[in-house]
Amino acid sequence: MQTHVDQIADRIYRISTCIPEIAPGGFTFNQFLVDAEEPLLYHTGMRGLFPLVREAVERVLPLERLRWIAFAHVEADECGSVNEFLDTAPNAQVAHGALGCMLSLDDQLARPPRPLQDGEVLDIGGAALSRRVVELATPHVPHNWESHMFFEQETGTLFCGDLVSQVGDGPAITDADLLDAAVTTEELFLQTSMGPAVPAAYRRLADLQPKRLAIMHGSSYEGDCAALLRSLADVYEQRFGCGGAQPLPGHDALVG
Repeated sequence: MQTHVDQIADRIYRISTCIPEIAPGGFTFNQFLVDAEEPLLYHTGMRGLFPLVREAVERVLPLERLRWIAFAHVEADECGSVNEFLDTAPNAQVAHGALGCMLSLDDQLARPPRPLQDGEVLDIGGAALSRRVVELATPHVPHNWESHMFFEQETGTLFCGDLVSQVGDGPAITDADLLDAAVTTEELFLQTSMGPAVPAAYRRLADLQPKRLAIMHGSSYEGDCAALLRSLADVYEQRFGCGGAQPLPGHDALVG
């Protein structure tokens, strides 16, 4: 296996390892590193990938600079090596939604996490660099009660975890239409917890007008992100039977 590091936005790097046997053409496991005053690693990868991901992080910045670790939900490919990173990055702390901290992370982590409320802003840039990430609670979307996402406001990058997953080992970032690839991958893995919260969450994310989707599995996307997210909301309603959209807490405050 080889782990690649590619810059996908200003000071945002995609760390990607393709594992060939998981799906036709392989399946990528991606982490994202934001080189800010308080650097953020979004996803850690499984414990087996820790040496590769650690080395990739250190191609960009010294590990002792790492300040924040985050991930979309509690799952091995998202956070399997989180305690290994906490052990080797002395200044790092996990930032996660308050629900996930209460359910799992307060007990499972080597040191206490920073709980965030829906819509809360975490300033990782400080005075020298404008970098602010917004906490977005997305319970059960795509799966797990504690699911959440981060939106980095300066570059318009949405760290969206398993949303818009694709099989294969494509380019680090693309402007090609990913709708069909995402639907095909959903049909292959059946990964999403089907319910009325799904289309509502996709439309809430679309309302943020992101410029870029930092996707955990497959290529990241730079294009009409809002249109792609709304199209997927329609697919989950009409094709997968997720039901009508329902408003989510904090929606008006976030996009108003």
